[in-house]
Amino acid sequence: MSDRLTVLFALPGLHRLSRGAELAFESIATGLAEREEFDVLLIGSGPPIEGRPYRYLQAPMLSRERFVGWPKIPPFRSEYRYEECSFVPGLLYRLAKERVDLAVTCSFPFVSLALRRAKPRRTRVGQVFITQNGDWPARRVNAEYRAFKTDGLVCTNPHYFDRHRETWDSTLIPNGVDPERFRPGPPNRVLLGLPENVPLVSMASAFIASKHVELGIRAVARLEGVHLAVAGDGPLREECARLGSELLGDRYHQMSLLSGRMPDYYRAADVFLHLSREEAFGNVYIEALACGKPAVAHDYPTARWILGDFGTFADTSNSDALVGALRTALEAAPSTEASACWRRVDERFSWSVVVSKYAEFFQEVAGRMGQ
Repeated sequence: MSDRLTVLFALPGLHRLSRGAELAFESIATGLAEREEFDVLLIGSGPPIEGRPYRYLQAPMLSRERFVGWPKIPPFRSEYRYEECSFVPGLLYRLAKERVDLAVTCSFPFVSLALRRAKPRRTRVGQVFITQNGDWPARRVNAEYRAFKTDGLVCTNPHYFDRHRETWDSTLIPNGVDPERFRPGPPNRVLLGLPENVPLVSMASAFIASKHVELGIRAVARLEGVHLAVAGDGPLREECARLGSELLGDRYHQMSLLSGRMPDYYRAADVFLHLSREEAFGNVYIEALACGKPAVAHDYPTARWILGDFGTFADTSNSDALVGALRTALEAAPSTEASACWRRVDERFSWSVVVSKYAEFFQEVAGRMGQ
């Protein structure tokens, strides 16, 4: 194996989108690039960003909006799949002259399959797949998923790891957060245009069906005097805005924030609410927790694994149970020790801890391949 391991991270949204998978990849790449034993290359569709320690190449891509209304057939199951496919020619062109030891993605099928067939300046490139967007490709149940292969599988939660450890060379590595950026501090609701001196529940969520923002609106509407703030964007934003206005009136606050404002947003609330019923990880849990905020979450194993004693859990499909959990969390919030929340995140989910685990696993995969 060479002294320095060259690792490629390939994902269409890199440097273009500020969401879970993209932010995670860029954070992992930054941490690895600061280590002497790694050379790190990223290929995405966004523009270069000054000051990053890794090397970056931009590949063109057609926006998913151009594919709305196109036929939905396997493997083109959505406009997102068409968008991913349009990224592949530029990815292969950029990769052709590069020397790469390991190629890393969480995008399937087109990016993953393209990386396996790419011919950069190595005869054999190892591939690592990360379950940032779910573990469904690794299950290989039907259609295009049967073509899935990987030399190393990073499972972002224990449920995935238990499911795949006997099938693939797997490891359990959670996502991370910067505990120096996300940390407890005084709330500044005025900065965000939020009312002071009222109980406030916050959500940070895409406005899509699986996030169940409408359930949060209906639940908070049953709590007298409690306000709800929702930060995010997505196709259901107007529908949720109408519902929030109808049920909560001026107690509903919907906004879209840049990532730099998110620590202030978490600090402003009394309780954080997240209603996804299954997540590959759920970075919002640890971002809110690092800012000293307890969370109300759907009762499933990944949420309990992340939040531990700092979560209030309920079957969120039961409206009475959800309202009860919110009431309990709001009553307990004043006594929550913010520093204890932060310590849990710093010890288990800081990027320094997470990147060390990635470095070890990448070297193990490369060692197995004789690189």
